[in-house]
Amino acid sequence: MWRFAESSRSRRLRATLAGVERWLLPAACLLCDEPIPRQDGDSLICSLCRMRWRSLPEPQCRRCGQPQLLPNLDCRLCAAWPPGLHQVRSAVWLEGSARAAVHHLKYEGWSRTADTIARAMASLEPLTAGVSLIPVPLGGRRQRERGYNQSECIARGLERLIGLPVQTELLKRVRETSTQTALTPEARHANVAGAFEAAPAGGLRLVLVDDVFTTGATLAAAAVARSQAGAARVDAVTFARASQELGAGS
Repeated sequence: MWRFAESSRSRRLRATLAGVERWLLPAACLLCDEPIPRQDGDSLICSLCRMRWRSLPEPQCRRCGQPQLLPNLDCRLCAAWPPGLHQVRSAVWLEGSARAAVHHLKYEGWSRTADTIARAMASLEPLTAGVSLIPVPLGGRRQRERGYNQSECIARGLERLIGLPVQTELLKRVRETSTQTALTPEARHANVAGAFEAAPAGGLRLVLVDDVFTTGATLAAAAVARSQAGAARVDAVTFARASQELGAGS
């Protein structure tokens, strides 16, 4: 079943938990330790730190969203991607306080950081009416270690902000993969090939949600599985994008 909106009971529970958190913890920004202004509400990251997040410039590759020196250049980053992934867009560069926000979300247990991250992503191009969100699933071991999937936390944040349904049952990871951090782009694609399995569901417009884009290998592999199982279109959004040399044509 689609989950269109957070129930009133869930909203009350979240508000109660946020109140308890404010009482137990000092209202200080996770990134700079400065007091969080009242107008920032329950955010764990202050507005000044959010202002330091650098948006990606235009023009961008029509498919992968990589900034380019000139429009309509051939993009080396996504040229070898398999078909299935139509468009990717990211909100900010993975640097400075944006990198720190991702670290707190993924490795420090601050799952509610995803709400602030989702706000930075809410206006990304693929997030249009009629699409469903699919968080990129973690392997079972990593999910147990973290206690949650950071991509699902972001997707749920987007669901609360803009009302797009999250569907976690349409994609699962069927093979554990080694960390991608030290791998070349070619090795990244090989590492995640066949790692995902999708449930049959035709005719849907789907948007994969993840925290970081590096080479697009994980998103491409997930999109291949999802497209083969039936989908009218598969796009993707991420919060941050690892810096690459600006596309210069090939």
